[in-house]
Amino acid sequence: MTIEHLQVKFAASEIDAQTGEFKGYGAVFGNIDSHGDVIMPGAFKDTLAEWAAKGRFPAMKLMHGSGGNPFTGDDLPIGKWTKMMEDANGLYVEGKLSGLDTDRGRMIHGLVKDGILDGLSIGYRPTKARAGEKGARRMLDAVKLREVSLVDEPSNDKARMTSFKSEFNPRILEDGLRDAGLSRADSLTAVSVFKSLLLRDEAEPNDDLRDEEEAAIKSEAQLLQLAESIKALIAG
Repeated sequence: MTIEHLQVKFAASEIDAQTGEFKGYGAVFGNIDSHGDVIMPGAFKDTLAEWAAKGRFPAMKLMHGSGGNPFTGDDLPIGKWTKMMEDANGLYVEGKLSGLDTDRGRMIHGLVKDGILDGLSIGYRPTKARAGEKGARRMLDAVKLREVSLVDEPSNDKARMTSFKSEFNPRILEDGLRDAGLSRADSLTAVSVFKSLLLRDEAEPNDDLRDEEEAAIKSEAQLLQLAESIKALIAG
């Protein structure tokens, strides 16, 4: 597969001024994002089947809610996805903004129409990855989709998508801890401790440990290993 570097933005013309309905791509196959990852065809097949079994689609968020920043943000959905599927190009989505008769809804609608919120961005966890090819860092063959957001600064210019790699995501960490067997209460406690460690590290920066590309990307195995370690500490 040819890997290209092209910029395709979410067009303001693709949103209906009256209904708030819009369409676009949350991810595009085969091009490298700014973190060096490539989403491969078929990567969403299993996760879309899981969501279909639940009878719904992932949440529609603004800037990933508090997932994009652990200390600020808003997890309240801003609308709903009405269609989500893989096609030859990538993850195709259709959705509708909610609350257009409210101040918040009108503001979000206006930001999209003005081209300020010009990106679609997926929140995901890699479940099957391999070494990169042709300059890529990783080839992602399968991912677990968490949500799809409207954003203003995605890491993939072509797909307008990101995987939160430059931010700590407490929800994904909590999910990993729960998967490893921790209770919800213990998982939330562990996440709180981890946040405090991040604040400590920010006060004592280490260029090697805090390199945006090296430190922020955590594999599934690393996350589960962390979960097992925390579980052992809590049990002890």
